[in-house]
Amino acid sequence: METRGGGKARIKNMRYVRLDNFRGATLISMMIYHLVWDLVYIYGKNWNWYESRPAYVWQQSICWSFIFLSGFCWSLGSRPLRRGLIVFGGGMLVTIVTMIFMPEQRVVFGILTFLGSAMLLLTWLDKYWKKVNAKIGLLSSIVLFLWTKEINSGYLGFGRVARCRLPLELYRNVVTTYLGFPDSGFYSTDYFSLFPWIFLFFAGYFFYRIVKEAKKMELFIGKKIPIVGDLGRYSLLIYLLHQPFLYLLLQILNLMDII
Repeated sequence: METRGGGKARIKNMRYVRLDNFRGATLISMMIYHLVWDLVYIYGKNWNWYESRPAYVWQQSICWSFIFLSGFCWSLGSRPLRRGLIVFGGGMLVTIVTMIFMPEQRVVFGILTFLGSAMLLLTWLDKYWKKVNAKIGLLSSIVLFLWTKEINSGYLGFGRVARCRLPLELYRNVVTTYLGFPDSGFYSTDYFSLFPWIFLFFAGYFFYRIVKEAKKMELFIGKKIPIVGDLGRYSLLIYLLHQPFLYLLLQILNLMDII
């Protein structure tokens, strides 16, 4: 005989496998994208379509999915401060390794540095954000993200609507670059500044609260997709290892005159 509330207890203790599946699918898309990037920019393949609008949409779909999902999942994990420090440390490791061994493809303020920063910032902001209506928080985050989407290029506005040029004085050093106002001499093959991306992370955070308050989290309990779900579960490790693996694979293929 099942005790009252037993079903809810089981749901609480189950892993939200569909989130792993989605994260894993996004990782696979990212690895394919980075494989093509390596072929174009390291091995000189002349694939003009990689500079096309569809390729840009592909790249943005990966970024948006990762950041939104990370914000959504922030409340699910334990010890957020520890997780934030680990992810931020992973970003620093990527920066150090690429600057030493691949300076022309260096990663400074990349996606892991951003995600670690967002996790750490939300660790402090969570107690305040809990007081904000989740639907208002979600809408505000989306509007702010779209409004600040082009600040790396010097503009505020919604595309070409209500667009204004930001003062050049904002774009001057490493601190402003980290915030979203890159210095003119800054270069990185993977750049995710705190703004505008923090607003997309917050959007994921507020969307989680909406789903939880609606008691719909059981929608994310399902069956694991083989391999895909496993990749999603160990996303940080996969992210750290995938590029060295791809580079080694392409080096071997190049030596065999396959590429």
